[in-house]
Amino acid sequence: MNAGEDDLLRLVHPPDWQNPPGSGTYDLVVLGGGTAGLVSAMGAAGLGARVALVERRRLGGDCLNTGCVPSKALIRSARAVGDWSRPGDLGVTPERVVVDFPRVMERMRERRMTIAANDSAARLHRAGVEVFFGDARFADQRHVVVGDARLRFNRAVIATGGRPAAPPVPGLEHVAFLTNETIFSLTQLPRRLLVVGAGPIGCELAQAFARFGSKVTVLDLSARVLPREDADAAAIVQRQLESDGVGCELGVKLQHVEQGPGGKRIGVSRDGGEISWHEGDEILVAAGRAPNIEGLDLTAAGVIAEPRGIVVDDRSRTSNARVFASGDVCSAFKFTHVADATSRIVIQNALFFGRRKVSALVIPWVTYTDPEVAHVGLSQAEAGQLAGRVQTITIPLSEIDRAIVDDRTDGFVRIHHERGRLLGCTIVAAHAGDMIGEASYAITMRGTLSSLSATVHPYPTVGEAFRKAGDAYRRQAVTPRLRVWLERYFRWTR
Repeated sequence: MNAGEDDLLRLVHPPDWQNPPGSGTYDLVVLGGGTAGLVSAMGAAGLGARVALVERRRLGGDCLNTGCVPSKALIRSARAVGDWSRPGDLGVTPERVVVDFPRVMERMRERRMTIAANDSAARLHRAGVEVFFGDARFADQRHVVVGDARLRFNRAVIATGGRPAAPPVPGLEHVAFLTNETIFSLTQLPRRLLVVGAGPIGCELAQAFARFGSKVTVLDLSARVLPREDADAAAIVQRQLESDGVGCELGVKLQHVEQGPGGKRIGVSRDGGEISWHEGDEILVAAGRAPNIEGLDLTAAGVIAEPRGIVVDDRSRTSNARVFASGDVCSAFKFTHVADATSRIVIQNALFFGRRKVSALVIPWVTYTDPEVAHVGLSQAEAGQLAGRVQTITIPLSEIDRAIVDDRTDGFVRIHHERGRLLGCTIVAAHAGDMIGEASYAITMRGTLSSLSATVHPYPTVGEAFRKAGDAYRRQAVTPRLRVWLERYFRWTR
């Protein structure tokens, strides 16, 4: 373990930490110290509740330690490489770009350390949360056991998150491979990297490592990258990946994995045909998630779980009315911001007999490739099924002045609406993640394209695409018949 890891552990799992005695009854016992658990614990303690939080490994969970924070730190460095690889069109001729991969990883750990203070045991303690480190399990429907402590609760929240899941490919279990939990521990750049999975994590890291200098190949059964996204958006991302040097072997079935004399090998076939082999120095598996529910003894608590996670109702309650769940352990949306949002609902429903529903949330998501893909609400496929009732307006970035001067015109803002009311939006742009909030707010507040048209957007920005979409909708309201009447009106007023 390096010094950076030691410093991180002093914040998120102090080696000298002494668990509290755990006597009496807690208003809320939280299992898991990731985003969902931290929001639940801090929120409840801030309202005056007596709260205990149990974490078996590191506070901050996947997001801080192995997910959002380290991946986006790497992506920032990779984006710098991408920016410097195309400045010739801007009239700037840089010297050769040199990637210092160990320094890239060191920077990632430094930024993670800065953010870790927000998730630290000390901060929780100052907020009044009693922090326990160790393996937790339910003793019955009112008690959680951790070490020698037996914690009685009035309400409990299961927020134990998820972990990477490996696909059932013969031989994979005998070959060492990377996941998002281990790839950020690398100190040397792999010369060749095989990525299993063309979803968001696979595409983000494939592009980053290709820009750092790895020879990257992405393998997936899907016929295209980002199969859950708008097909036009996925096509733009795939073009950029290939431009960055990523090989995309799509529509293939993984048949076998083995350790060969020249490296690790993955055999694939297409349409049941002959097996072809791809060789690499490392394999990154980015093909799914599994809930962390082992060892909790959910049966003792009367909590029902399925392979995809803990079963909850629309108020985040489990089959035990005193036990709630939040975040990746129960949600179909494996995002940090969803863990945060559902935990806020849990606090209200668990502690104050609230009736807030998870289904009422408007949930955006972002894939942080370059360009980014952001989406909220109705998808292109869903809009197509409602043709006639739902209309779509697409504003290409080639019509946006800021995108033109930035040489970033391969993208669009696409809005699905019903009589002007926003139902869905997909954005492909360099900073789509920063833009999607406007659409999320509009959908949440039942906003309209007319309102977007009337909203003053600063010029020149890519966000002007929202105003242009509103203008396009308002122009559609000028029917041929209305135009005839308007022409008569202007002739009369001359």
